[in-house]
Amino acid sequence: MAEVLVYSTDPCSFCARAKDLLEKRGIAFEEINLAKDPAGRTALHERTGMLSFPQIVIGGELLGGFRELVMADQSGRLETLTAAA
Repeated sequence: MAEVLVYSTDPCSFCARAKDLLEKRGIAFEEINLAKDPAGRTALHERTGMLSFPQIVIGGELLGGFRELVMADQSGRLETLTAAA
């Protein structure tokens, strides 16, 4: 299974919803909470170009945020992405 990283912050309802969706699908993920890590936020922004949260990375590639996660789930792409290793 591909590594799934969820970059989050607090408070963040979309972060909570993204984690809930992954849990419901049985997809293991590592959460990296950057609420109190300004240097981590800067590094993530430099890497992805995104400022919003959550940011979901699967197999080293940026999927996007909550909306992109839902779209990938609905299309079946999420299962394909997480199955790749």
